[in-house]
Amino acid sequence: VAMKYVMLIYQGDALERQAALPEEEQKQVYADYQDINQTPGVTPGLPMGLPENATTVRVEGGKTLTTDGPFVGMKEAVGGVFVLEADHLDAAIEVAARVPAARYGGAVEIRPSETYW
Repeated sequence: VAMKYVMLIYQGDALERQAALPEEEQKQVYADYQDINQTPGVTPGLPMGLPENATTVRVEGGKTLTTDGPFVGMKEAVGGVFVLEADHLDAAIEVAARVPAARYGGAVEIRPSETYW
């Protein structure tokens, strides 16, 4: 039975490291992301803006508080998300290993999708 996995891409140093690559390698990184988006079972997420353009919302004592920027430090900020439907965790790990951010200083966190309501 297939399981849905939420794949969270943490950029880490990936953006800076990828920007320093020669143009041909930068094109390959873009192609690698396109290939992942076309992998059977993948539902691509929407492109995300940069973490520094985020607004973080908290509610304390019934008051809504907003802060400019991400909830976590820039190194830990989520840079993208997609959903993978796969038969087992090993298949999800194989797809996560193909994400360029994972090899340029970032990481991919895999979470099984759960229904709580």
